Amino acid sequence: MDQDFFAEYAVIEDTHWWFRGRREIFHRILDPLARARGSLRILDIGFGTGAMLTFLSRYGAVTGMDTSAEAIRFARTRSDRPMLLGDVTSIPLRDGAMDLVTAFDIVEHVDDEAGALAELARVCRPGGHLLVTVPAFQFLWGNQDVISHHRRRYTRAALGARVAAAGFRIRTLTYFNALLFPIVAAVRVARRLRGGAPPDEVPQSDFTMTKPGLVNDALTRVFAAEGRLVTRWRLPVGVSLLCLAERAG
Repeated sequence: MDQDFFAEYAVIEDTHWWFRGRREIFHRILDPLARARGSLRILDIGFGTGAMLTFLSRYGAVTGMDTSAEAIRFARTRSDRPMLLGDVTSIPLRDGAMDLVTAFDIVEHVDDEAGALAELARVCRPGGHLLVTVPAFQFLWGNQDVISHHRRRYTRAALGARVAAAGFRIRTLTYFNALLFPIVAAVRVARRLRGGAPPDEVPQSDFTMTKPGLVNDALTRVFAAEGRLVTRWRLPVGVSLLCLAERAG
C-alpha cells in the first residue's frame, strides 16, 4: 500500500474526533487497570499507523502486531515500540506472554472470529485482560464497513458470547459512541433508503465528513465524555461495542 496513504491516515488518527474521543474512553478503562497492576506487558493487534502504540505505552511495555509489512515500515517512523508481522489467528508469541491484549476494530475483519479470539486468549496470561472493540448493529452497515472490508457488525449479546466462549470472564461490555448514535443511525438509514451510492461511485469514508476545527473539537468532547459513563453503566445503544474481559485461570 502507498506510503502516502499511511501518512494521510496518520493525520486522521491524530486529529479526527472519533480517534481522539475513543482514546479518552480507553484511558478511563485502562488507567485503573494499570494503577492496580503496575506496568503491563501489552500486545496491540492491528496498530494501523502507530498512534495506538504511543498511546498504550503510558500503561507499560507495548508490542504491536500487524498483517502489513508496509504498515510496520510506516509505523516505525512514528514509534520505537517493538512490532511483529503476523496474523491474529496465529500470533508469534508464547502462551500467556501478555498482561493485556488489545484489538481495536479488528475481529470484525476476520472470517474465523472464534479462532482469532481463542488466539488472543492463548497469548493472554491467566488473570490478564482483553480490551476489544467492534462495530455495532448490522442495520448500521454503511460505506465505512465496505471501505474497511468488514465481515459483520455485532450486538452486545453476540460479542459477549464469543468472548466468553474463548475463555474470558466479562468485566465490562457496553455500547459506546451512544450520544452521537441517533445522528449516525439517521444518516446511514437515510442513505440506505435512498438506495446507496450509484454503482460507479467510489464509497467515501465517514472520516472525510469532518475536518479539523471547531466542529471536530466539539465532537471530540462529546464522544470523550462517554468515558465517565462506560465505567459506571452499560449503555443501551451505540455505534460501537467495547468489551473488557479477564482471562480465566
